[in-house]
Amino acid sequence: MTKNMNHKLELLRDHNKELALSLKALCYTINGCCQQVHKELGPWLNEYVYQDALEVLLKEQNITYKREYYFSIPFHGQILSHKHYVDFLCNDNILVECKAIECIGAEQRQQLWNYMRLSKTNIGILCNFAPVYDQCEHYYLDTNTNQMYTF
Repeated sequence: MTKNMNHKLELLRDHNKELALSLKALCYTINGCCQQVHKELGPWLNEYVYQDALEVLLKEQNITYKREYYFSIPFHGQILSHKHYVDFLCNDNILVECKAIECIGAEQRQQLWNYMRLSKTNIGILCNFAPVYDQCEHYYLDTNTNQMYTF
């Protein structure tokens, strides 16, 4: 039986400052790419425009990525037929989900958290390009405890 994910979001630095700093460094270049896309294109374009631009910058920065990375879900010894897609898998360990909406809310966070949990990927970035100031949120999933942290 699997444990349910603990939905109480905590700051990673309060539990493991070194890990939080390490993860911030690991995500630094990807964050810079997201910020540059927003700065150059501005707010309120379609999501796919930001995804296309982010792909250009990831290539320019030599960041290994898979666009529209999909994964399947095992269930009772079988693989469910529906595949889940996340916008990018960077460096084989960071999920990046792009949005172009008014404001990130619980639905968008839960979508990323589910992708992280189901794909067994510890690090996730949720980036919203639509507002005047871009919004990027960073998450770490401790797969041993199913605790989600922000960093």
